[in-house]
Amino acid sequence: MNSINKTARMAGLLYLVYMVTHISSDVWRDSYIVSGDAATTVNNIMAHEGLFTITVVGDLLAAALFFLAAWALYVLLKPVNKNLALLFLLLNMGSFVIQCASDLFLVASQLLMNGPDYLNVFQVDQLQSLAMFFLDLREKTFTVAWLFSGAWLFPLGYLVYKSGFFPKFLGVVLMVHCFTWLSTFLQSFLFPGFTAITYVSYPLGFIAEFGLTLWLLIMGAKEQKPS
Repeated sequence: MNSINKTARMAGLLYLVYMVTHISSDVWRDSYIVSGDAATTVNNIMAHEGLFTITVVGDLLAAALFFLAAWALYVLLKPVNKNLALLFLLLNMGSFVIQCASDLFLVASQLLMNGPDYLNVFQVDQLQSLAMFFLDLREKTFTVAWLFSGAWLFPLGYLVYKSGFFPKFLGVVLMVHCFTWLSTFLQSFLFPGFTAITYVSYPLGFIAEFGLTLWLLIMGAKEQKPS
Protein backbone atom coordinates (compact mmCIF):
# COMPACT_ATOMS: atom_id res chain seq x y z
CA MET A 1 0.00 0.00 0.00
CA ASN A 2 1.49 3.37 -1.03
CA SER A 3 1.86 6.31 1.37
CA ILE A 4 -1.10 8.21 -0.12
CA ASN A 5 -3.40 5.25 0.45
CA LYS A 6 -2.14 4.88 4.01
CA THR A 7 -2.82 8.55 4.71
CA ALA A 8 -6.27 8.33 3.12
CA ARG A 9 -7.28 5.30 5.16
CA MET A 10 -5.92 6.87 8.34
CA ALA A 11 -8.02 9.97 7.65
CA GLY A 12 -11.08 7.78 7.06
CA LEU A 13 -10.53 5.80 10.25
CA LEU A 14 -10.08 8.94 12.36
CA TYR A 15 -13.17 10.53 10.81
CA LEU A 16 -15.27 7.42 11.41
CA VAL A 17 -14.21 7.06 15.06
CA TYR A 18 -14.85 10.79 15.52
CA MET A 19 -18.41 10.52 14.20
CA VAL A 20 -19.24 7.44 16.30
CA THR A 21 -17.76 9.00 19.45
CA HIS A 22 -19.42 12.38 18.92
CA ILE A 23 -22.89 11.01 18.12
CA SER A 24 -22.78 8.44 20.93
CA SER A 25 -21.77 11.05 23.52
CA ASP A 26 -24.45 13.52 22.38
CA VAL A 27 -27.28 10.99 22.30
CA TRP A 28 -26.26 9.47 25.64
CA ARG A 29 -26.02 12.84 27.39
CA ASP A 30 -29.21 14.23 25.85
CA SER A 31 -31.16 11.27 27.25
CA TYR A 32 -30.58 12.72 30.74
CA ILE A 33 -31.56 16.31 29.93
CA VAL A 34 -35.19 17.42 30.14
CA SER A 35 -35.59 20.83 28.52
CA GLY A 36 -36.92 23.44 30.94
CA ASP A 37 -36.93 21.08 33.93
CA ALA A 38 -33.82 21.70 36.02
CA ALA A 39 -34.77 19.44 38.95
CA THR A 40 -35.48 16.37 36.79
CA THR A 41 -32.38 16.95 34.69
CA VAL A 42 -30.11 17.21 37.73
CA ASN A 43 -31.68 14.10 39.31
CA ASN A 44 -31.19 12.15 36.08
CA ILE A 45 -27.53 13.17 35.81
CA MET A 46 -26.76 12.54 39.48
CA ALA A 47 -28.30 9.07 39.17
CA HIS A 48 -25.89 8.35 36.29
CA GLU A 49 -23.00 10.63 37.19
CA GLY A 50 -20.28 8.27 36.00
CA LEU A 51 -21.94 7.81 32.62
CA PHE A 52 -22.45 11.56 32.28
CA THR A 53 -18.73 12.07 32.93
CA ILE A 54 -17.96 9.53 30.19
CA THR A 55 -19.96 11.66 27.73
CA VAL A 56 -17.88 14.71 28.66
CA VAL A 57 -14.65 12.77 28.07
CA GLY A 58 -16.18 11.41 24.86
CA ASP A 59 -16.87 14.95 23.66
CA LEU A 60 -13.27 16.00 24.26
CA LEU A 61 -11.98 12.85 22.56
CA ALA A 62 -14.29 13.47 19.59
CA ALA A 63 -12.98 17.04 19.22
CA ALA A 64 -9.40 15.75 19.20
CA LEU A 65 -10.27 13.08 16.62
CA PHE A 66 -11.99 15.71 14.46
CA PHE A 67 -8.79 17.77 14.36
CA LEU A 68 -6.58 14.72 13.74
CA ALA A 69 -8.82 13.68 10.83
CA ALA A 70 -8.45 17.19 9.39
CA TRP A 71 -4.68 16.97 9.82
CA ALA A 72 -4.59 13.67 7.89
CA LEU A 73 -6.72 15.23 5.14
CA TYR A 74 -4.34 18.20 5.09
CA VAL A 75 -1.38 15.85 4.52
CA LEU A 76 -3.34 14.08 1.78
CA LEU A 77 -4.58 17.18 -0.06
CA LYS A 78 -1.68 19.58 0.50
CA PRO A 79 -0.07 18.66 -2.85
CA VAL A 80 -3.25 19.83 -4.64
CA ASN A 81 -3.20 23.33 -3.12
CA LYS A 82 -1.16 24.01 0.00
CA ASN A 83 -2.86 27.32 0.87
CA LEU A 84 -6.40 25.94 0.68
CA ALA A 85 -5.36 22.84 2.63
CA LEU A 86 -3.93 25.07 5.35
CA LEU A 87 -7.14 27.14 5.32
CA PHE A 88 -9.42 24.17 6.00
CA LEU A 89 -7.04 22.92 8.70
CA LEU A 90 -7.15 26.31 10.48
CA LEU A 91 -10.94 26.49 10.20
CA ASN A 92 -11.16 23.01 11.65
CA MET A 93 -8.86 24.11 14.49
CA GLY A 94 -11.27 26.96 15.27
CA SER A 95 -14.08 24.44 15.64
CA PHE A 96 -11.86 22.16 17.74
CA VAL A 97 -10.97 24.94 20.20
CA ILE A 98 -14.59 26.07 20.65
CA GLN A 99 -15.83 22.50 21.09
CA CYS A 100 -13.27 21.89 23.82
CA ALA A 101 -14.11 25.20 25.51
CA SER A 102 -17.83 24.41 25.46
CA ASP A 103 -17.24 21.22 27.44
CA LEU A 104 -15.96 23.30 30.35
CA PHE A 105 -19.58 24.27 30.94
CA LEU A 106 -20.47 20.60 31.35
CA VAL A 107 -17.76 20.36 33.99
CA ALA A 108 -19.13 23.50 35.67
CA SER A 109 -22.62 22.01 35.79
CA GLN A 110 -21.25 18.88 37.47
CA LEU A 111 -19.46 20.97 40.10
CA LEU A 112 -22.75 22.67 40.91
CA MET A 113 -24.58 19.35 41.14
CA ASN A 114 -22.00 17.81 43.46
CA GLY A 115 -22.47 20.70 45.86
CA PRO A 116 -19.04 21.34 47.43
CA ASP A 117 -19.20 22.94 50.88
CA TYR A 118 -18.54 26.46 49.62
CA LEU A 119 -21.78 26.27 47.59
CA ASN A 120 -23.92 25.80 50.70
CA VAL A 121 -24.77 29.51 50.55
CA PHE A 122 -27.09 28.64 47.65
CA GLN A 123 -30.42 26.87 47.93
CA VAL A 124 -30.81 23.49 46.22
CA ASP A 125 -33.20 24.86 43.60
CA GLN A 126 -30.75 27.69 42.87
CA LEU A 127 -27.93 25.21 42.29
CA GLN A 128 -30.15 23.14 40.03
CA SER A 129 -31.09 26.21 38.00
CA LEU A 130 -27.44 27.24 37.68
CA ALA A 131 -26.48 23.72 36.58
CA MET A 132 -29.22 23.84 33.93
CA PHE A 133 -27.99 27.26 32.84
CA PHE A 134 -24.49 25.89 32.20
CA LEU A 135 -25.92 22.93 30.29
CA ASP A 136 -27.83 25.35 28.06
CA LEU A 137 -24.78 27.59 27.74
CA ARG A 138 -22.76 24.60 26.58
CA GLU A 139 -25.24 23.97 23.78
CA LYS A 140 -25.15 27.60 22.65
CA THR A 141 -21.35 27.70 22.76
CA PHE A 142 -21.11 24.44 20.83
CA THR A 143 -23.39 25.95 18.19
CA VAL A 144 -20.78 28.69 17.62
CA ALA A 145 -18.38 25.94 16.51
CA TRP A 146 -20.77 25.23 13.62
CA LEU A 147 -19.53 28.43 11.96
CA PHE A 148 -16.06 26.92 11.61
CA SER A 149 -17.11 23.28 11.09
CA GLY A 150 -19.34 24.53 8.27
CA ALA A 151 -16.82 26.88 6.68
CA TRP A 152 -14.03 24.28 6.49
CA LEU A 153 -16.17 22.11 4.22
CA PHE A 154 -15.87 24.46 1.23
CA PRO A 155 -12.06 24.41 0.80
CA LEU A 156 -12.12 20.71 1.71
CA GLY A 157 -14.78 20.00 -0.91
CA TYR A 158 -12.95 22.05 -3.53
CA LEU A 159 -9.72 20.12 -2.98
CA VAL A 160 -11.60 16.80 -3.02
CA TYR A 161 -13.10 17.90 -6.35
CA LYS A 162 -9.76 18.96 -7.86
CA SER A 163 -7.56 16.22 -6.41
CA GLY A 164 -8.38 13.36 -8.77
CA PHE A 165 -8.33 11.04 -5.72
CA PHE A 166 -12.10 11.02 -5.25
CA PRO A 167 -15.33 11.17 -7.26
CA LYS A 168 -16.06 14.80 -8.14
CA PHE A 169 -19.58 14.26 -6.79
CA LEU A 170 -18.17 14.07 -3.25
CA GLY A 171 -16.44 17.40 -3.63
CA VAL A 172 -19.60 19.07 -4.92
CA VAL A 173 -21.72 17.68 -2.08
CA LEU A 174 -19.18 18.85 0.52
CA MET A 175 -19.17 22.38 -0.92
CA VAL A 176 -22.98 22.51 -1.00
CA HIS A 177 -23.11 21.18 2.55
CA CYS A 178 -20.88 24.07 3.62
CA PHE A 179 -23.70 26.50 2.78
CA THR A 180 -26.48 24.39 4.29
CA TRP A 181 -24.49 23.98 7.54
CA LEU A 182 -23.75 27.72 7.69
CA SER A 183 -27.47 28.31 7.13
CA THR A 184 -28.18 26.02 10.08
CA PHE A 185 -25.76 28.08 12.19
CA LEU A 186 -27.48 31.35 11.23
CA GLN A 187 -30.94 29.86 11.74
CA SER A 188 -30.09 28.68 15.26
CA PHE A 189 -29.30 32.25 16.33
CA LEU A 190 -31.52 34.43 14.14
CA PHE A 191 -34.59 32.21 13.67
CA PRO A 192 -34.46 29.60 16.47
CA GLY A 193 -38.08 28.59 15.94
CA PHE A 194 -37.56 27.79 12.25
CA THR A 195 -35.97 24.36 11.94
CA ALA A 196 -36.93 23.38 8.38
CA ILE A 197 -33.35 23.88 7.17
CA THR A 198 -32.25 20.91 9.29
CA TYR A 199 -34.36 18.58 7.13
CA VAL A 200 -31.96 19.36 4.29
CA SER A 201 -28.75 20.02 6.22
CA TYR A 202 -28.58 16.84 8.31
CA PRO A 203 -29.22 14.30 5.52
CA LEU A 204 -26.89 16.18 3.16
CA GLY A 205 -24.23 16.27 5.86
CA PHE A 206 -24.53 12.53 6.37
CA ILE A 207 -24.15 11.90 2.63
CA ALA A 208 -21.19 14.28 2.33
CA GLU A 209 -19.11 13.42 5.39
CA PHE A 210 -20.00 9.76 5.79
CA GLY A 211 -19.61 9.27 2.05
CA LEU A 212 -16.12 10.79 2.17
CA THR A 213 -15.27 8.62 5.18
CA LEU A 214 -16.36 5.42 3.47
CA TRP A 215 -14.45 6.28 0.30
CA LEU A 216 -11.30 6.99 2.32
CA LEU A 217 -11.61 3.70 4.22
CA ILE A 218 -12.60 1.43 1.34
CA MET A 219 -11.06 2.96 -1.76
CA GLY A 220 -8.25 5.03 -0.29
CA ALA A 221 -6.62 7.41 -2.77
CA LYS A 222 -4.83 6.71 -6.02
CA GLU A 223 -1.55 8.27 -7.02
CA GLN A 224 -1.91 11.17 -9.45
CA LYS A 225 -0.35 10.63 -12.83
CA PRO A 226 2.59 12.97 -13.53
CA SER A 227 1.68 15.77 -15.91
